Amino acid sequence: MLGAMITSELLIAAPVERVWDLTVDVERWPSLTPTITRVERLDEGEMRLGSQARVKQPAQRAAVWTVTDLEPGSRFVWQTKVGPITMVGGHRLQPTEAGCRNLLTLEVSGLGSRLFERLVGGRIRQAIETENQGFKRAAEAVEAGEAGVVDDRVEHR
Repeated sequence: MLGAMITSELLIAAPVERVWDLTVDVERWPSLTPTITRVERLDEGEMRLGSQARVKQPAQRAAVWTVTDLEPGSRFVWQTKVGPITMVGGHRLQPTEAGCRNLLTLEVSGLGSRLFERLVGGRIRQAIETENQGFKRAAEAVEAGEAGVVDDRVEHR
């Protein structure tokens, strides 16, 4: 039972490789966006099918996300369950003449997913857009030759 598909698509003036490196370095995400408080990889090495990470977001319990689809350099999909609701997060990159297109998606399904989307869908949309802007800022800062990526994270508990 499909509840909702929430998306954010953004053009980033940086090569796919740069954005991909940021995408799969999930433990770095808290430095890119205030919507992620903490990420802890539960395995080692490169991101691969079955890789897991515990993700803590503001005002939410930590959730374990498991990679279910991975095409290095272009696609990374993972999912988690919150009660009867399954959330599938997607990160898809496509090269463009000016850099790349970054598409973030969150599919919410399962019993109660439509109600869930009605109650918190707006906040989820805003969070996904904020996350995409964080990838854009970080990737373009590196491309512009700025010294490192500024850690402008706001920690929420």
